[in-house]
Amino acid sequence: MTAIKLDGKATAAAIKHELTTAVAQLRASGITPGLGTILVGDDPGSRIYVNGKHRDCADVGIESMRIELPGNSTTAEILAAVDYFNQAPGCTGFIVQLPLPAGVDTKKVLEAIDPDKDVDGLHPINVGRLAANTTEPFTAPLPCTPRGIVELGRRAGVNWDGANVCVVGQGQTVGRPLTLLLAHQSINSTVDGCHIGTRDLAEHTARADIIVMATGVAHQLTPDMVKPGAAVFDVGVTRRINPETGKSKIFGDVDPAVAEVAGYLSPNPGGVGPMTRAMLLVNVVETAQRLN
Repeated sequence: MTAIKLDGKATAAAIKHELTTAVAQLRASGITPGLGTILVGDDPGSRIYVNGKHRDCADVGIESMRIELPGNSTTAEILAAVDYFNQAPGCTGFIVQLPLPAGVDTKKVLEAIDPDKDVDGLHPINVGRLAANTTEPFTAPLPCTPRGIVELGRRAGVNWDGANVCVVGQGQTVGRPLTLLLAHQSINSTVDGCHIGTRDLAEHTARADIIVMATGVAHQLTPDMVKPGAAVFDVGVTRRINPETGKSKIFGDVDPAVAEVAGYLSPNPGGVGPMTRAMLLVNVVETAQRLN
């Protein structure tokens, strides 16, 4: 068996094509969606990621605006930027690019975002809404990576309804919100949430119909831990420097040999990552529709 590739790049491109039509319809009715970004410091990875988001906006017709602050900015200065976007009428929603520099109160900054403009879907109020509202339509932006995982699987034919799903890793951006999202009636999965305290991880993964790996431990999931035909989503990232070239290489949480056992497998990179960016655009468009 060779797993079917869950191609995030192709799926994200299809979603962006669909969004182009939706944005054109909004603009025709006098509504112009706008995404704001706040970037603090000169982290190369963060800058590349933010630049990509602005290119995505241009591709589908969403206006974009950015605030860039020096790496020595204080929490108060960053909070002022957050307040600006909270008040800006042309900003439908915005994100604060993480990580923030050492010494900045990240929790305070993120909690200062207007929950209705939180297009990352990770504000505590929106996580609470996700937990409390188990039926559609959703009343708040959904967290981008969990939403992207579900949509990538759906479009490829992965059946979430009634599936036993093992989510490995309970981080704030993927594992915890994904566990909540999968319990919604529109998805209807049975979720097994594993974390650093799980005693026998293989016992949980081996009985799962769907496995989502989000630990950041390179090649942690091996073929013997996977039920034949299961759908596997490789989300976690480990970066290692080649001492000879000095270049960084990305490793996912899933051993490549899992492709010989699984029924579906998302590559890493090229799987869930592009879907996260696509879902950010979806959240901006849906927020514009909901707030107008």
